[in-house]
Amino acid sequence: MQKKKIVLAYSGGLDTTYCAVYLSKVENYEVHAVTINTGAFDEKEIEILEEKALQCGAASYACIDVRKEYYDDCIKYLIYGNVLKNGTYPLSVSAERAVQAKSIAEYAIQLGIHTIAHGSTGAGNDQVRFDMIFNHLLPNVEIITPIRDQKLSREAEIEFLKAHGVSFNFEKAVYSINKGLWGTSVGGKETLTSHQNLPEEAWPTPVSVTESIDIILGFEAGELILVNGESFEHPSVAIEYLQQLAQPFGIGRHIHVGDTIIGIKGRVGFEAAAPELIIKAHHLLEKHTLTKWQLFWKEQLSSWYGNWLHEGQMMDPTMRDIEAFLTNTQKTVSGEVHITLHPYRYELNGIESPYDLMSSKFGSYGEMNNGWSGEDVKGFTKIFGNQTSIYHQVTKGLIHEN
Repeated sequence: MQKKKIVLAYSGGLDTTYCAVYLSKVENYEVHAVTINTGAFDEKEIEILEEKALQCGAASYACIDVRKEYYDDCIKYLIYGNVLKNGTYPLSVSAERAVQAKSIAEYAIQLGIHTIAHGSTGAGNDQVRFDMIFNHLLPNVEIITPIRDQKLSREAEIEFLKAHGVSFNFEKAVYSINKGLWGTSVGGKETLTSHQNLPEEAWPTPVSVTESIDIILGFEAGELILVNGESFEHPSVAIEYLQQLAQPFGIGRHIHVGDTIIGIKGRVGFEAAAPELIIKAHHLLEKHTLTKWQLFWKEQLSSWYGNWLHEGQMMDPTMRDIEAFLTNTQKTVSGEVHITLHPYRYELNGIESPYDLMSSKFGSYGEMNNGWSGEDVKGFTKIFGNQTSIYHQVTKGLIHEN
């Protein structure tokens, strides 16, 4: 009897290792494992992933590198929008899940397979993101989720793998780590509480730098193109370079507290030096090069965009409309941002741009003006406050303050 085929979203972590063994050896599926590389793996690690997947019973393994597509289709707009959910989180995982789900669905279509498995639990956001995008791109898809369906704990998964003779770094499995181009998330027993921080050993990148350094980030039309004068073939490569440079300072380490798609609050640790530096530098450059109302409307739309992406709605056509708006705002967002990196912190020192609207030829705030006179201000003030003046004259004596 021919085995039923299934595509497994495979990362090599505890959950997807369990899925590979369970689906192939217990449920008797022909498992086609696929890893969508959004910045987590190098060539050697991919070789190890393939070996592990085949050992766990997969009939085939593929790794699809989508780092450039991830930037072009998603990260670019998070930078344009200065998106930090709840003022902290650069959507390190939520952004990449949408891209991974889309790529997995496309791979399943390519293989002609209409059954997909993923390792999401029943208590997080990823289950919604994967299921929803699979349904968008592959109508009538059958989705298998062993961890969610069996309500498994990490301890139960470990016992199952041991019973099936699977070799795994179970000590490492104490923390759930998700590395990607736009940051690395860390989950463990501490993040299940409301009062504990992650211990030093839980962070993937040790703090190894003790001396401060100055760096310069160069932007062109809102995109990072230079780091300390060095150019790159693609902005995704510039992000990786900056991450390697800045993460050993311990910059970008935070605990994010947020509302999940399914209505409960959750905590997750993350380290994202490059995303934080890029977003903060880009925002500072925009403060100098965009008008007040451009900044205002960008903030409103970017907040909505980031939240909708976080909730797995990348395929909503409204997202394309907002992306077009964000792209249009970036025409003058070019220049250099000067930053000083210190252990565990950084300083934004200033910018240089040919589009800097803070030009002394138009006046210096609090000191002098070159474009108007005192008489101009007197008339402007009367007109600008006219309606409020009328209100107070009409209501005087009619409205009593408590």
